[in-house]
Amino acid sequence: MTVQQDRGPVAGVVLAGGLSRRMGRDKALERLAGPPPVGAAEDMTGGHDGSMLSRIHSLVRSLVPVCFVSCREDTPRQGYDCVFDAVQGAGPTAGLQAALRRAESMGYTAVLALSCDLPFMDAPTLRQLLAARTAAPATCLVTAYRERHTGRVESLVAVYEVGALPYFDGALVQGQRRLSSVIPQELQCLLDYGPEEAGPFFNCNSPEDLAQARARLS
Repeated sequence: MTVQQDRGPVAGVVLAGGLSRRMGRDKALERLAGPPPVGAAEDMTGGHDGSMLSRIHSLVRSLVPVCFVSCREDTPRQGYDCVFDAVQGAGPTAGLQAALRRAESMGYTAVLALSCDLPFMDAPTLRQLLAARTAAPATCLVTAYRERHTGRVESLVAVYEVGALPYFDGALVQGQRRLSSVIPQELQCLLDYGPEEAGPFFNCNSPEDLAQARARLS
């Protein structure tokens, strides 16, 4: 069921353009046994194939009308609506800039952004994020989760407003790559979570992470 947003319609983007250096191979295409994420719909590209990219894409697509995949031009994701960075080598900051521009051109006012390597992310966690975005002040340009004890912001489990584009443009001109620093703190709305709620935020960056995820899913 698509979530309706009072602040305007939301598109989705899955970030899948990294070099996967710690994994040693393309982590987006790594397959995971077990059921799809809670709440995920059948992937609109033709079914859930078990890859991390497919799992997250189908989850996001179950919540918003359209979902892009941010990736490198030399590694397009076949079967997905891809967006490519205008600025090369700038990581997810450039990927989000490209996704926000595409969303704006299609009449969307925000983008729900997720990294492709979140095997335990689920619909309830994302619905809570979207609800917080709806309730946030009009001045809020990003709604994201934050780990309560460390203060670490989950910048790739977040909703970014199209109105944040000038900040992305400025950050890329200045060579700023740290995504959590792109939007001024006073324009961020953060949802704290504790250790008991940390499961959905586990990400697979290494072969060890992948083995742990597969064991849990099986």
